[in-house]
Amino acid sequence: MKTCHTVKELRAALKVERLKDNSIVFVPTMGNLHDGHMSLIRRAKKEGKVIVASIFVNPMQFGDNEDIERYPRTLAEDQVLLLENGCHYLFAPDALEVYPDGKRSQTQIEVSGISNILCGASRPGHFIGVSTVVTKLFNIVQPDVAIFGSKDFQQLKVIENMVRDLSSNIKIIGEDIARAEDGLALSSRNGYLTPAERTIAPSIFESLLNAKEQIQLKEKTFEEISEQAQKKLEEIGFTRDYFEIRSQHSLQKPTKDEKNLVILVAAYLGKARLIDNLCITLN
Repeated sequence: MKTCHTVKELRAALKVERLKDNSIVFVPTMGNLHDGHMSLIRRAKKEGKVIVASIFVNPMQFGDNEDIERYPRTLAEDQVLLLENGCHYLFAPDALEVYPDGKRSQTQIEVSGISNILCGASRPGHFIGVSTVVTKLFNIVQPDVAIFGSKDFQQLKVIENMVRDLSSNIKIIGEDIARAEDGLALSSRNGYLTPAERTIAPSIFESLLNAKEQIQLKEKTFEEISEQAQKKLEEIGFTRDYFEIRSQHSLQKPTKDEKNLVILVAAYLGKARLIDNLCITLN
């Protein structure tokens, strides 16, 4: 695996691959990799010839009250993991390489309609940072296919809409959520959990499964199901952010005839903000 730290170096390497007519599959990450990320690499190997990953802790998607310096950086360990799982190129730039004039003078990309709800409401400007950096990375790598985890369901929808709206010739694939044996979605932020909090954390997935059962019973409104779920999470130690039942397609509140739903939850447990989701199709 070749690690590139500059745009020039990566473009030169990938130019050689394109001359060989090799398809390029891209997996963008912020590092501190785990098996959830490796599931994306494994999926990438099924989709194309050359696998490119990136590790970049993007300052544009961190708010003023979020400590970017606290985000774990484990480049050496990540390189080993990527190599073992068949990645061919790693792009690991610093902030100056991605934002040479600083993030505040950077042209920004905003996907209207779904960037300011749910996680976007809790973290203002977050999805502008996401869509901007992903656009830049797409322009640098110029992949045929890009793989994203569906744990960040709203992020996946933002990127799908962005690619469609900008007429980008990139196939976006959302890979299924990788989970621990107890159901907790794998996440770099799980490392913030204390041992005691880690035993509680799987309840966030249990709340989704319970909400799915309640939806299928059709005995309560979506609002009642959501409020009940949030209260139960609070009782066992979570601090609520949101618990919502939305349309899979638009992420808006579903109409009464909506069949394809997604249940989304975000809640704080100690220092960790955990998110998860579960899709459901009604008969």
